[in-house]
Amino acid sequence: MKETSAGAIIFRVDKKSKKPKYLLLHYGSGHWDFVKGHIEGSETEEETLLREAREESGLTELHIISGFREKVSYFYRKEGETVPKDVIFLLAQTAAAEKEVKLSFEHSEYVWLEFAAAVKKVTYGNSKEVLKKADSFLKKFQ
Repeated sequence: MKETSAGAIIFRVDKKSKKPKYLLLHYGSGHWDFVKGHIEGSETEEETLLREAREESGLTELHIISGFREKVSYFYRKEGETVPKDVIFLLAQTAAAEKEVKLSFEHSEYVWLEFAAAVKKVTYGNSKEVLKKADSFLKKFQ
C-alpha cells in the first residue's frame, strides 16, 4: 500500500545577507532532510506540513508560498516489504526571528544554511533537486 507524506522546504530570510536560509533536520537514521510526515486522516497537504513543522521543529509562524509544489517518489523497506512512498513538498517561510528550533525526538540536530551549503548537506539526490527547484522559484521574487 502506497504511503503519502507532506513536508516543507522551510526558509527564513537572513537579515544581514538578505538571502534565504533553509532549515535542515538531522534524522535519527543519519540523513539530513526537510520537515515531513504522513498525511493523517482527511488532512490537506498544507495542514500536514504545518502540523509536522510544529511537531518536528517547534515552528508555528509559517507562511506557505503559493505556486510551489513538488512530488518526490521512492521506495523503502518496512518489515521485509517494499513500500512505495510519495512526499509532497511545499515551500514555507518563517519569520527571521524564529531561529530557535525545538527538535522532536526524531531529530538530533538542525541547521539554517544558505543554498550552496544546504544543497551539499542534504543527503538524498531527490531532496537536493527539490531544494534546487525551491531556490530557483524564490529567485523569481528577489
